[in-house]
Amino acid sequence: MRERRFLGCSFPLLIGIVVVILALTIISLISGALGKALVGETGLPSVFTVSEESLHVRLPAERVFSIGSFPITNSMIATWMTIVVLAGIGYAVTHRTRLVPSRLQSMVESALEWMLNLCVEVAGEKNGRRFFPIVTTIFLFVLMNAWLNLVPGFGSILVAGTSWHEGHWVESMVPLFRGANTDINTPLALAIISFIFVEYLGVRSLGGVHYLSKFVRVGRFFRGVGQLFRGKLKAGFGGLFNGGIDMFVGGLEALSELVRIISFTFRLFGNMTGGEILILMMIFLVPWVIAIPFYGLELLVGVLQALIFGGLTLVFATMAVTPHEEAEEEA
Repeated sequence: MRERRFLGCSFPLLIGIVVVILALTIISLISGALGKALVGETGLPSVFTVSEESLHVRLPAERVFSIGSFPITNSMIATWMTIVVLAGIGYAVTHRTRLVPSRLQSMVESALEWMLNLCVEVAGEKNGRRFFPIVTTIFLFVLMNAWLNLVPGFGSILVAGTSWHEGHWVESMVPLFRGANTDINTPLALAIISFIFVEYLGVRSLGGVHYLSKFVRVGRFFRGVGQLFRGKLKAGFGGLFNGGIDMFVGGLEALSELVRIISFTFRLFGNMTGGEILILMMIFLVPWVIAIPFYGLELLVGVLQALIFGGLTLVFATMAVTPHEEAEEEA
């Protein structure tokens, strides 16, 4: 007689899985702060509980050690780990490239092909291939920073270090690793790199004078001044008025370029820090099982933030290399 199966599993195995999940859910419920408020102290081992000390979220990254007078923080160590992981994946894929790709090679090639197609669709064939390396690097770096932070135990390894407390650094036990995106210095560094990349492309593609004329629009104003000196009062005052508007718009354009640094920084920093706090709160209220869906949510948020950061860099780079006249005609 053929054994009945459900979702590829035998019924005894399926029942066992359900029982284990229910048991873990019940233990998670009664061992967390929410369960303690309902049923009181249960006396479960500390492995099933989360202390209130672990909920302390400090915005400045903690110092782990120093090289001379240069402090090394836990977010810097996590950043180096991200670089090592990405370099390791790159080496694993490229040192034995096969005509019939392995699973890892196929996954990486598919991801890179998707990013290349996105760059080409937005910026065109020529510019898309030019922008592809930096846009993809930003995307992968932000993504891996976000995903490493979700590895179980990533922030649980404690070492002796110093943390910022009530206005000064104090010696304490600090996490060895901290999500790089939750340290505002990392998003700020990425935002500055993106800004420099965009401005460099604009100057390189259009020429310094032509590109900067988008921000310094004084031509019509000075033409109006010249018309006034020649006695053309109506045209001169009109030129002054329109020239003033051009100068104001140019100032707004320059301000918008600088504001991108702030918006890029705080968008990434805020979303990643908020996600970390959300997971910590859920683990404290109902540890382990109930927090798993929020880990899945943060996986998705990591992809979205990486795509937004890389995608906006791609869009702004495309705008920077587009001549102003063409952009005005399209608008």
